[in-house]
Amino acid sequence: MLEESRAYFCRAANVLGLSDRVRDILLTPLRIVKVGLITESDEGKLIKHTGYRVQHSRVRGPMKGGLRYHPSVDEDEATALANLMTWKTAVVDVPYGGAKGGINCDPTDLSERELNEITRTFVGQIKDVIGPTIDIPAPDVNTNAKIMGWIMDEYSKYAGFSPGVVTGKPLHLFGSEGREEATGRGVTIVLEEVLRSQKQSITDVTVAFQGFGNVGSFAARTMAELGAKIVAVGDHAGGVSNPEGLNIDELVAWTARHGSVAKFPGGDAFESSDVLTWDCDVLVPAALGDVLTKDNAEDVRASIIVEAANSPTTPEADEIFRRRGILVVPDILANAGGVTVSYFEWAQNIQQFRWELGRIRHELSDHMRKAYEAVAAVAKTRDVDLRTAAFILAIQRVGEAALSRRPYAEAKDLPR
Repeated sequence: MLEESRAYFCRAANVLGLSDRVRDILLTPLRIVKVGLITESDEGKLIKHTGYRVQHSRVRGPMKGGLRYHPSVDEDEATALANLMTWKTAVVDVPYGGAKGGINCDPTDLSERELNEITRTFVGQIKDVIGPTIDIPAPDVNTNAKIMGWIMDEYSKYAGFSPGVVTGKPLHLFGSEGREEATGRGVTIVLEEVLRSQKQSITDVTVAFQGFGNVGSFAARTMAELGAKIVAVGDHAGGVSNPEGLNIDELVAWTARHGSVAKFPGGDAFESSDVLTWDCDVLVPAALGDVLTKDNAEDVRASIIVEAANSPTTPEADEIFRRRGILVVPDILANAGGVTVSYFEWAQNIQQFRWELGRIRHELSDHMRKAYEAVAAVAKTRDVDLRTAAFILAIQRVGEAALSRRPYAEAKDLPR
């Protein structure tokens, strides 16, 4: 993932003509934190995990990014995702830099008490490098509002009342309306803009989803409400399809009860991996990274791919999609609704003033549409694809902020 994120960065840097020195400066993280976490199991045994927090850039504001709890968490993954957060926050023009991190644990193997203790131990280890004006974590893979509440509570023991130290908190614990739906809703808003630019409507398209967790389910719901036909959904345990369109409300309810879309009675079953090459207009990968590769890119039948997941497309697959004329809406634009509403939550915490859901949805729509327009304008001016355009826009915004902070920096370091 680290190599792939740098490959996309370098493609944009080549268009801009950035020197090797500037590339190195922009890619190098500000700080990498690695901590050992020793806690006690329910059986009284000592258990050890490793926690990471990679802080990439703070030139545009406090650093921002999720915490994931997964056995695969390591320094390279956190570094790649921290880089992507810097570009993502710049694309949607919220006043943040980028960070990412997590713990190499499997929450399914831990009791709630064990998970709570590991989380609080982690906060104690990194408390000096996070905070409402320094670095603001958020939920990610296998973390949720409850865990964010624990982080806020533990940090506040050291720093005093600090709801703004994390976002994605429970609504009753200084969280924000609309945060849970934000990423999925943002995906839908961007798709609307893409279709509008092609003189189409969302009512004209069929859509297939890989992944039906928080992001996939909310994106499917908002698309279906607007008239899109969701014809196939695949997840970790199986897939279900209906050429006339799945009933998304019923599918959401089924998944909540059974933990998967598999065996949903409102459609036909299929092997979940087949969803990536489904016969549809729009493909939404909303689960794991690196699922669209050189091995299946030639078989993709969608004409539009909207990356709701982080890094679902490898550079080799991306090149195939460009050659085939498949429009790819990159993750740093498509799934930026989450960090945008995280910004709204943070702003509410700082102001100690709650926004209504209608305002949040309006502000999210405004931010996402403006971001798409800005990326599309760069793509047209530079004659590049949307991914390269998004990176160009982000690099320019981050670079301009960095130069403005250094009185002797030279503007020629960042070609226009």
